[in-house]
Amino acid sequence: MRIGPRTFSWGSRTYLMGIINVTPDSFSGDGLVVGGDAAGLVAAAVAQGRRMAAAGADLLDVGGESSRPGHQPVDEAEELARAIPVVAALRAALPDLPLSIDTVKPGVAEAALAAGADLLNDVWGVGPSGAGIARVAAAHGVPLIVMHNRAEARYANVVAEVLAELEQALERATALGVEREALIVDPGMGFGKTADQNLALLHELRLLQVLGRPILLGMSRKSTIGRVLDLPAPERLEGTLATTALGIAAGVDIVRVHDVEPNRRAALMADAIVRQPVADRWSDR
Repeated sequence: MRIGPRTFSWGSRTYLMGIINVTPDSFSGDGLVVGGDAAGLVAAAVAQGRRMAAAGADLLDVGGESSRPGHQPVDEAEELARAIPVVAALRAALPDLPLSIDTVKPGVAEAALAAGADLLNDVWGVGPSGAGIARVAAAHGVPLIVMHNRAEARYANVVAEVLAELEQALERATALGVEREALIVDPGMGFGKTADQNLALLHELRLLQVLGRPILLGMSRKSTIGRVLDLPAPERLEGTLATTALGIAAGVDIVRVHDVEPNRRAALMADAIVRQPVADRWSDR
């Protein structure tokens, strides 16, 4: 799949998506908005993007509105003011690195693509009442991440229902003009799911391969890790690394993370075990 300036060969290795939150209320405490200094925000985001690129990020995901449970919604004008200057500055600073925009607003998606974004990330996954992002992706011929989400965490069988609803979302996206080959699926860990449901979904994550699309996993610092380890978001790295390695064993293609370098190391090790056949590559070491 071509995403902006790079070609991604699914199955050959795991790709890392670095998270850049230009929000004051990110669940993980990494949001860059701390005041009204727009120039400072852009400079901080570019510095973070450069660090992530140097650490091995394959693409960056910019978000101007928190999607954590109980977040304070922002209007389109505010999200545009936060995210678009950052996308434009990152494109100028890192011309060879694909950029994603994390938004549910078609107007923000349009503006981000005009500013240099290459990929759309829709946390509502082309829901029955939210076709706008898919229409933007189709009109511009860019790839789209389709994430599973629900307003309430009520399931008879979380794995079967997530799988079925992701397939329905893929079908809706293609009906709106997005090529199936341009779609990436995300099981939506922490979105409309309890900690137990997230763990059940992680346990059966390999089943998502039946969809025939690359899989993105976003478990970095999530509350499920906090529940298991009884740790706050900044101290959830080891738990995140466990989900990265096990996700790769289940067939995940992209991991969306806050801490790029340690996750890159975990992914390299997991890839050496899972994706690359045992041979004599290490016999001289």
